[in-house]
Amino acid sequence: MTSAENLEVRTAAGAVRGRGEGGLVVFRGIPFAEPPVGEARFQAPRPVKGWAGTREAYDFGPPPPQESGFQGRAAELPVPTGDDWLTVNVWTPGTDPSARRPVMVWIYGGAYKLGHAGSPGYDAQHLARAGDVVVVTLNYRVGIEGFALLEGAPANRGLLDQVAALEWVRDNITAFGGDPGQVTVFGESAGAGSVASLLAMPSARGLFGRAVAQSVPGTYFSAELARDIAVEIGKEAGLAPTAAALSAVDPLELPSAGERLSLRMREYDDRWGQAAPTATPFSPVVDGEVLPTTPWEALAAGAARDVELLVGHNRDEYRLFLALADRLGRITEEQAAAALRMFAPGPDGERSYREAFPDATPTELYERVQTDWLFNMPSLRLAEAQVAGGGRAHLYELAWPAPGFGGVLGACHGLDIPLLFGTYEADLGNLLFAGSGVPDEARALTARFQAAWTRFARTGDPGWPAYDAAGGRLTQVLDAEPEVRPYPEEVSRRLWETYDFRTLPLLK
Repeated sequence: MTSAENLEVRTAAGAVRGRGEGGLVVFRGIPFAEPPVGEARFQAPRPVKGWAGTREAYDFGPPPPQESGFQGRAAELPVPTGDDWLTVNVWTPGTDPSARRPVMVWIYGGAYKLGHAGSPGYDAQHLARAGDVVVVTLNYRVGIEGFALLEGAPANRGLLDQVAALEWVRDNITAFGGDPGQVTVFGESAGAGSVASLLAMPSARGLFGRAVAQSVPGTYFSAELARDIAVEIGKEAGLAPTAAALSAVDPLELPSAGERLSLRMREYDDRWGQAAPTATPFSPVVDGEVLPTTPWEALAAGAARDVELLVGHNRDEYRLFLALADRLGRITEEQAAAALRMFAPGPDGERSYREAFPDATPTELYERVQTDWLFNMPSLRLAEAQVAGGGRAHLYELAWPAPGFGGVLGACHGLDIPLLFGTYEADLGNLLFAGSGVPDEARALTARFQAAWTRFARTGDPGWPAYDAAGGRLTQVLDAEPEVRPYPEEVSRRLWETYDFRTLPLLK
């Protein structure tokens, strides 16, 4: 057990006291910015004010206001309340400032509208112990508070929160035994989209030297689209889409306006195009200032050539959403055709997909094109853009199927979270491992994930060759028998080879 003397750490804002837990020292709920309420509502994060004495850092801070969705869990778990949403948590093997351990900073996903760093699935104790690293998790504003494009407010406030948390790490992590010169950001889904955004943001440069993006979503909004969506959010709230007007609504009540719009987004297919079927009115906005360009454009131009990148996806990403909607095996030919017309690349995309996958059922086509459009090809192309810009990238695919429900979920979206954190019976792990227990293959994959991710954080090399088209597009395939091989989704890669991932436009 860590001695009591090592449980207290002094940050720039004041002293905090953590707890010894299983050979680690854990600090929870440390504020990295002032609560974004009152005059600070819908504004960029403001530096946290100092405090006297020692602050007990025993409990997670409250989650940011959000919808009551699958990852929100507001109705399932007791969560702290209050407006101190912007907090960090630290798991460290020791607080000796001379230790200078690698630091890994986790950014949660949740469609840019859900998420909380205190979720049990993100318990970082196993990762910190396995790799002898310091792990930091953070809260950032989601939904309307964090991503709606409002008059009188900066764009991408959720991303600005992440930058502020990384600045906190830079200024304070030495006291927790971490090395501020060896910081890796890592995230999944919307967290991976955030990581990709940070790679393209001038305000984030120099705050991390390595990045891990797990299942990068391809959705980035144009300013025109984001403004139009904000108008509809305002209508749902009965108010103008401005920071001043929406500030009159209680932060805990405002998410219901976004939730109502989420349920109606298919009504806007003719205006919002590919954004409408995603059922989330939030994504990073390419506003030209906070986020100057899409990540693919920025990386191809060399914006992150000095950052080492690990990126990948799961083989059957979209199957999770089919399962949650109880649509596995129930997609009609008409629905498959509509999805192919909506998402497949090029003027002959539907025909190309049918020719490329001639034996696929309607459900398989529906799933394949959305897996490719939403996650797999954006992730692959991020690696390709990084290499084109003079940087280095390592690519992986998770192919091992989730064991729950007889394995019908495949290597679906989110499976990498319980495997990476070793949290098989928490949050999404409850579904993906339901009724199966934890097979030895899962524990072996967890050991492999943790070894590769922490090795990458320490050295920039996860243990397999860098991705390079000229070198065979070598990819680490994570399965019961992991292997390094040429990129396994070559059929899809060729279909999307000339597609340009741009901002999603406002159609009319």
